[in-house]
Amino acid sequence: MHISEGVLSGPVLLGSGAATIIGTAIGLRKVNHERLMTVALLASAFFVASLIHIPLGPGSVHLLLTGLTGLILGWSAFPAILVALLLQALFFQYGGLLVLGTNTFNMAAPAVACGLILRPWLKRTKSSRTTATFLAGFCSIFFSALLTALSLRLSDTGLSQAAKILVLSHLPIMLIEGGITLFIVEFLLRVQPDILDFNSPANTNDLS
Repeated sequence: MHISEGVLSGPVLLGSGAATIIGTAIGLRKVNHERLMTVALLASAFFVASLIHIPLGPGSVHLLLTGLTGLILGWSAFPAILVALLLQALFFQYGGLLVLGTNTFNMAAPAVACGLILRPWLKRTKSSRTTATFLAGFCSIFFSALLTALSLRLSDTGLSQAAKILVLSHLPIMLIEGGITLFIVEFLLRVQPDILDFNSPANTNDLS
């Protein structure tokens, strides 16, 4: 879902870049010493997951784990995803430095929104937790695809068809992300429940 250099218009680059700066600043303010390792771990998970490409017809799509990142980190998903995308751009030429702000916003904003909206449902009934966790994985990819498509559409109306194909091609990955996010959260609740501890001041801070 990385947008390459030279595709987007100036206003789209500037607007999304400014939004990424604001989101990253908020996220950094909420990263304390106790949560720093968790942020680094989720950034690494995002970095690695994005390198796993799944063949789909003539092309491929890849995992992101942004729903999981948003559920655990909240606003701190912005700096985590920014760092991971920066390293991918430098080491593998995925996307690029000029579109780093846009790519970060398109992936981090839905992750944060899913974390803010859906995380409170995790402490309710098991069925509510299952639904919320799956939706976090599914919706984070869905809205990232929509934002990416919108970025293309606003930059050039000739890219409308490519934007539609981008959203449709990610439908399978939305379902996969939902299932993977559900599995990981259930696993973490058994072996490392502190990472989703709702009584932790640090965790509460991240999502406020």
